Amino acid sequence: MIGGGPNRCTIPIQFNFRADEWSQESLESQRPGATVVLIIVSTDKTQLTTFGGKQAYPVYMTIGNVPKDIRWKPSRGAQMLIGYIPTTKLEGISVKAARRRALTNLFHGCMQTLLGPLAPYGETRLPMMSGDGTWHQCYPLLASFVGDYPEQILVTCTFYGECPKCEVPWDQLGDLDTFASRDLGKALRTFALADGNIRTFHAACRDNGIKLVFHPFWESLPHADIYVSVTPDILHQLLQGVMKHIIAWLSDPLVFGQRRIDARCRLMPLNHQTTLFPRGITTLSHVSGKEHKNMCRVLLGLIVDLPLTGSSSPARVLKAVRSLLDFLYLAQLPSQTTDTISRLERSLVAFHENKDIFVDLGVRDHFNIPKIHSLLHYGPSICLFGTTDNYNTKQTERLHIDFTKDAYRTTNHKDVLPQMTTWLERREKVQQHAKFLDWQQWQHLPTSAPPQRPFTGPPRPITCYLKMAQNPTLRRVSFEDITHGYSAIAF
Repeated sequence: MIGGGPNRCTIPIQFNFRADEWSQESLESQRPGATVVLIIVSTDKTQLTTFGGKQAYPVYMTIGNVPKDIRWKPSRGAQMLIGYIPTTKLEGISVKAARRRALTNLFHGCMQTLLGPLAPYGETRLPMMSGDGTWHQCYPLLASFVGDYPEQILVTCTFYGECPKCEVPWDQLGDLDTFASRDLGKALRTFALADGNIRTFHAACRDNGIKLVFHPFWESLPHADIYVSVTPDILHQLLQGVMKHIIAWLSDPLVFGQRRIDARCRLMPLNHQTTLFPRGITTLSHVSGKEHKNMCRVLLGLIVDLPLTGSSSPARVLKAVRSLLDFLYLAQLPSQTTDTISRLERSLVAFHENKDIFVDLGVRDHFNIPKIHSLLHYGPSICLFGTTDNYNTKQTERLHIDFTKDAYRTTNHKDVLPQMTTWLERREKVQQHAKFLDWQQWQHLPTSAPPQRPFTGPPRPITCYLKMAQNPTLRRVSFEDITHGYSAIAF
């Protein structure tokens, strides 16, 4: 079972790195005490203001050795901000193609600065101490990159409209076929030509279908395959991607039409388990992932006995929608087994068997959509990296509140990045000091209650607690008395 209880480390250690001997078991057998530290990096550009267009581009990092019930909670500090990438548009470069190349190289140059210090320790080890005081010889290796589709394309140096993980042709993105994974060795050999003749490098990039990037940041990271490290994304690929397409197709006049679907929404009775849409679901704009999730709960009920516009049978439409909903909910399970993964793949097969009904009705001409093709990679990614809640961008969106938006509100809105980083550093120091005080307080608490007089019968459980008065017994106490009389040194 993958991703079982909340206290388990839910990402497997056996990753398909460039060298198989760097799995946890084989590495520890060769070097006793060695530990693979799984680096998980996530990036996402976010808006700082509703109007004005100010943006921030934070980069977050965590490790897969931390249980996911801790990694989920921002207050536990398992996710940390390691830097901001510049959000400049380089408007001084008039040629659009050159501007795009410059922005891509700027991103990889910044990521090289942030993650470059990890590269030597992936080979030579880094002594680190765990929470129980045990020292480990740690090998930090890039395991997973979390981001939406534009971020994946930017990191893998591929082009928009392609799959960042496999070499599928554009006109076969909608097929249920397995294609060869992208060749990391060929990409590394191509980028190695960047220091030589520029014309030769350009020709090699064009022939291999990769962008003109002078040494991407993952080129120097040992034992990492960026094409494998790119993970699925429930929020943007499924909820705000595939399901958004499905709702638009169902609302087409050639299928059910907006009017009939919205009328069904208005007729829904009150229910504490579902969210009502009194104005319908087809007229909403700027729909969030949570709203798409609420739509998916009632979507099948809205169309289950609704005839098509031409009074033909909607059986194949219902099968396609139901199979996608099954895939959505199976992909979000917090623990996976062989049976659930096989059911996940069967639901995807059922969708591809019935998706041509939308072509027959005239709604679509093809299904060559990268987000639909990405569904093929969910099963292998779950087997390799664990359950999808380990690498969902939903956590990244939540981190924006603490590390970007709250930090931006403390500035004077001029030259904000130095002010934001200074505020975040001070806040982290305050949080660390508060946790130290909590730890110090619990260290001095009694481990058992004072002895009680003997009594007959079974032993009673001993409860240790701290009782405090609602009103103080003394008022106007000086700091000197608090320090020396009550031993409150850190007050």
